[in-house]
Amino acid sequence: MSSGNDYPGMPRWVKISGIVAAVLILLVAMIVVFDIGGPHGPGRHMSPDSEMPPAGDRP
Repeated sequence: MSSGNDYPGMPRWVKISGIVAAVLILLVAMIVVFDIGGPHGPGRHMSPDSEMPPAGDRP
């Protein structure tokens, strides 16, 4: 007879995947909160002396 407690538990790969996912979410949250990534947007990849025209002035 079994004692009704035959379930072996959560597989190891599920535990490891959960830990990795939690660490990645924590890392992304820290990057957002502490603004480590710097400014984002189209102006990030342009030289500082170039100027973007306003969106309404496109031909």
